[in-house]
Amino acid sequence: MGDLTGADSGIVIPPRNGAKLAIDEYNKTNPKVKIELVEYDSQADPSKAVALAQQAIKTDKIVGLVGPAFSGESAQVGPVLEEGKIPSVSASATNVKLAENGWKYWHRVLPNDGVQGPGIADFIVDGAGAKNVFVIDDKSEYGKPLADAVRAQLKTKGATVTDDSLDPDESDFSSVVNKVAAAKPDAIFFGGYYSAAGNLLKQLRDKGVQAKFLSGDGSLDKGLIEGAGAGNAEGALIGCPCYLATPDVTDAKVKAFADAYKAAYSADPAIYASEGYDAATVFIEAIKAGKTTAEDINQFISTVNFAGVSKQVKFQPNGEVEAKDIYIYQVKGGVITLLGKAAEAKLG
Repeated sequence: MGDLTGADSGIVIPPRNGAKLAIDEYNKTNPKVKIELVEYDSQADPSKAVALAQQAIKTDKIVGLVGPAFSGESAQVGPVLEEGKIPSVSASATNVKLAENGWKYWHRVLPNDGVQGPGIADFIVDGAGAKNVFVIDDKSEYGKPLADAVRAQLKTKGATVTDDSLDPDESDFSSVVNKVAAAKPDAIFFGGYYSAAGNLLKQLRDKGVQAKFLSGDGSLDKGLIEGAGAGNAEGALIGCPCYLATPDVTDAKVKAFADAYKAAYSADPAIYASEGYDAATVFIEAIKAGKTTAEDINQFISTVNFAGVSKQVKFQPNGEVEAKDIYIYQVKGGVITLLGKAAEAKLG
């Protein structure tokens, strides 16, 4: 479940493809119990997601859900899944508060914004050498908390922080851009999705603002480059609690996944593709172990501990994955490349 046709579907189609790849590989082994993947296109609309969740439970009789993809829809769908006793594993929703609801059927296979935000902030100061940082958010249930986590950590590290917000549904960000130009920051951080990030970056560069531009996982998509223009996007930095299988990756397991993904979809795996694969694998492992009811699958999920493509997959009692690595990516030559772990990455 997620935005499969909307403005930010570029973040959701890769994990959907990753999940589909895992399930297709499993079904090809001709197992005793096959798995059917049903897709629910929420278009990132929480009310639409709730109606789809109700349909999934009552009509389609699903036994598990990969998703929802975004934090806003996850907050609304969580209670529906909880009432229906349907286990879920999100490959991309990062809002911290999702783990604070006491839900027993909810899980995510990536670290939250309480890990991502400070990790990016540490890199901004330690890896990028910035002391004066302008932080902008899109006011969403994803973007604002992530930006707030970045702001708080930057301040603990002694950086000067200037704040502002924008409406991603508008196209003219001149009010924010003018404030950034006046502040003359070393770096800019945007908490939001790539569709707005690309537009913002273009307008900043058009205004002559050349400060380092950073964003979070919601911007880790080629749409950022397309929206800003390749020249404007060059050097942009994106933090993510995800391990993206970029073409230069050397890890054998990740490379095998990347090759299988490219063979299936004629594209390199993009953001959260490996997390989608791992989220689906959680359900596959349960079914391989003979757990076929939603209740039994959920009980099994609390015991999983396997080496996934993106990370070691093991969950805490609140549904959070135990792995905590944040990675920094950089646009080079019009493509997204891996710079390294946030705690270790340095700009040359």
